[in-house]
Amino acid sequence: MDGNHGITGFDALRRAMAENAEEPEGPARNARAEQLLAEAEKLNIPLAVIEALGHQLKVYNYSSEKAKMFVPFARLLRMWDERPEDFDEYETHSLHWVFKWMTTGMLDQPHIPLTAMEKWLGEMEHRYRLAGHSERAVRSAEYSVAAHVGDLARAERAYAAWLAADRDAMADCHACELHEQGWWQAQRGRDEEALELWAPVLEGEFTCAHEPHAVLASSLTPLLRLGRLDEARANHLRGFRLVRSMESMRSAYADHVEFCALSGNEARGLELLAERPAYFTDDGHPRSRLDFTAVVALLMDRLTELGPGDRPVPGPAGRSWTAAELAAHARAEALALAARFDERNGTAHVSERARARMAQRPLVERLPLGVRAVRTAAAAAVVPPVAVPAQEPGLPALIAEARRLSDTLQPNAVEAWAAVARAARGVDLDPRDRAEIADHEAMDRGPEGTELFERAAELYAEAGDLGESLAARARGAYIRALAGEVDEALTMVAGLYDEVLALYSADDTGVRQTASVLMSRARILMRRVHEAEEDALLSEAEQAVREVLALVEGRTGDDVRLAARVAEAQAMLAELASRAGDVESAAELFTWAAAGFVEAGLPWFAVEYEARLAGLLHHLGDPAGSERALRAALEHGGPHLEAIGRAQLHLQLAEVVGGRGLDEEAAEHALEAAHWADEAGEGPTLGALARHQLGGFLLRQGRWAEAAEVLESALPDLSAETHGDGAVVQTQWWLGDCLSELGEHREAAERRLQAAEIARRWPEQHDHATLAHLAAESLGAAGLPAEADRAYARAGGLWRELGNVHGLIRSLRARGWLALRAEDGADAARELMTEAVRECEVALGETRVEDAAWQRLVGELGHTHRQFGDLLARSVPEDADDDAIRAVLEESLAQVVEAIVVFASLGDDALDARTGAELAAGWLAADLSRPAEAAARARAVLEAYGGTDGSGEARDDETARTRRAEAEQMLGLMEEQDG
Repeated sequence: MDGNHGITGFDALRRAMAENAEEPEGPARNARAEQLLAEAEKLNIPLAVIEALGHQLKVYNYSSEKAKMFVPFARLLRMWDERPEDFDEYETHSLHWVFKWMTTGMLDQPHIPLTAMEKWLGEMEHRYRLAGHSERAVRSAEYSVAAHVGDLARAERAYAAWLAADRDAMADCHACELHEQGWWQAQRGRDEEALELWAPVLEGEFTCAHEPHAVLASSLTPLLRLGRLDEARANHLRGFRLVRSMESMRSAYADHVEFCALSGNEARGLELLAERPAYFTDDGHPRSRLDFTAVVALLMDRLTELGPGDRPVPGPAGRSWTAAELAAHARAEALALAARFDERNGTAHVSERARARMAQRPLVERLPLGVRAVRTAAAAAVVPPVAVPAQEPGLPALIAEARRLSDTLQPNAVEAWAAVARAARGVDLDPRDRAEIADHEAMDRGPEGTELFERAAELYAEAGDLGESLAARARGAYIRALAGEVDEALTMVAGLYDEVLALYSADDTGVRQTASVLMSRARILMRRVHEAEEDALLSEAEQAVREVLALVEGRTGDDVRLAARVAEAQAMLAELASRAGDVESAAELFTWAAAGFVEAGLPWFAVEYEARLAGLLHHLGDPAGSERALRAALEHGGPHLEAIGRAQLHLQLAEVVGGRGLDEEAAEHALEAAHWADEAGEGPTLGALARHQLGGFLLRQGRWAEAAEVLESALPDLSAETHGDGAVVQTQWWLGDCLSELGEHREAAERRLQAAEIARRWPEQHDHATLAHLAAESLGAAGLPAEADRAYARAGGLWRELGNVHGLIRSLRARGWLALRAEDGADAARELMTEAVRECEVALGETRVEDAAWQRLVGELGHTHRQFGDLLARSVPEDADDDAIRAVLEESLAQVVEAIVVFASLGDDALDARTGAELAAGWLAADLSRPAEAAARARAVLEAYGGTDGSGEARDDETARTRRAEAEQMLGLMEEQDG
């Protein structure tokens, strides 16, 4: 009701309070409650004022303005003491119930003296005893006071007394009690016991307005401490979704920020702070403000530690903040608030807890969440650092180590030669050492290193190694090819090729140097194949690769470099076979190449080819082989894999494993893919695709809230241009499914309609029709019947165009039920159901009898008659006379009997549908005062489940048991009437 119009009576007041109770928590709802109290006072009805005060008290309690609830409570208590007869049974119960809120609520306000709390505790105990209530709620409140001030002995005594006392009408709900009991166990260092107590709430056995919201939040740090990381991640995603919009849950929100700071998710912690700017300043509940400011300080300290401390962060409005500034501000505010509590309590307990909370260290280095994340610091180098000895080695030792690493193709060889170069400044090295320094620096520089390769070649020649000099020049030629100068590189390498073969034939250089030049030539020719895309070039490249193999094969010995040449050459042949369309040979050659690198002790070189092999095996219809190759690639890449490569492998593996139905493992790989894509700076591209996949795998496991968080996180980055509009539609579709399962029907409808708008442009319209139909379901569930009807009509038109009779019939039936909900909609509902029956009959007339499609259509006709009967039975107006009611019930019964006949024609395949219709017909017959007919229907059901499989044994599944029980109940009632 509009707040600008006066309340005209008690019923109107109650409706207005009920409407206000459904509004979001916050100052606007509180202000409306205050206005309604003023309106109640004008009615001159004591109970109206009592109810308005109770409403005001409740909305204050569930908001950031909890401090306001003491005034309406004091007034209610005074009214009770003066005239208890003005309170009805419900308000009497409510008055005693909110005593608990008052007593424990005082704890949250440091300006209320401890003596006042103890007085209220005594008052509560006295009044509960007078009212005949158990001590349970009183002892729970006493425990809360003792735990808050740090009187552990008293808290433990009160806790034990609380649990020992009987549960009665004044006890907190099971969910709230278990939350508090688990919280106490966690505070006492008993995390396992806490989680055991919380399990029924986490599993949905007990719920209330603020649970499992608070338990999910409280469980986060204990789960991290116990190393139960998957559960921690899931509880964060589920729990944050619940508390995001609830203003009164600042402490639970703080737990989620704390989780981010302790799990390597600092960037998400910042996002959480940015979502709730008012939490920095809302002062109606000092205790939750203390919780919030303490975790802000924790998060800011962590960000400052990761550096730099001058990064901008969200903070209290009115100025800009850096991480370091906000850390100092939040710490000072938290400690000031804690000091106020301690001054009131006469202990140091609250300050000690606040300091301990702010001093926590991360409990896990990184816990990927699957949602979007912006890195808060540069990604750590994936390659492990070279071990640094306790004492800095001398230059000869550095050179020896660098040479060992480069001779065995270790990942850190370039860095090792860079260390030699730094140590050798001002030292006169021999030409060979200087050549290798220049050679490796050139490799590190890539396209900018061509001149350095020339310098290295000169130094190798000066050192007397003409073969290595040619090899260095050949490496330089290959670098030019990579820069796009393929023709120049080929011209350059042709001369080097002739020279090295001449040297080799004269025994003036070795296999290693010769192979190096030949390999560079083969690489350049392969580059030309890649760029030109001409099959004529394949044979020349293949010949060059085979020359490498002819030179090296059988001569590798213990030489890692030569073994690597063989493996790389096989990989090149695999690439050429793939380009020529010989996929099977390509797969075999990639297998050999990968195995060659692994056998040579160079598994990290195998990764690229195992990834290629996985794609080929997938193409060949060998998912098991593809999976083996991907797993091998991840294993062989180990710590040397770059973040982007790791992301790609995990994403491929997620798809393969998910294709086998292993949704949990697939979700793990998609999660890793999302994390590594973010680390690589590819969050908006590859990361969004990984989140899309992760959301799908979570949805397939029924983890709706987690899936919704991940899918919502993916959507801003998904685009038709980058990912294809199919991925965008599928993500919206999945998200709509999740939101529907979570009861967020309006939001589900929005997602499904958005997806339908994209799908309507597709040539094939089945997805468009399905999405329109699903959107209609959501709109109906959201209480928007007109919008739902339009969406069903849109879907029905599409189903008709597609020739999908089942979709058309179901849309017509749904519209019939919607029409019945409208005022004077019974006739329209009948027409729609009649049309649904007609469409079924027309389709049956056009379908060949006894094929599978005909059987499905017969079943659809049976369900349509059954629903038509149900709809008619519910269409009777409340004010109809007996004859009108009887006529409609007869019509309803006729439709249900039609359904029975149709289902019977399908035999045992439709047994459950038939017996359901038999029972419905029986109840209608009973309503029409025909007990014999109803009894016959009941006996038919009992006979149907006596032994339908030819064995003579009765069916004993849940449906059969339910049907038999209902039939026996009906039979008993009808026999009583006949008697």
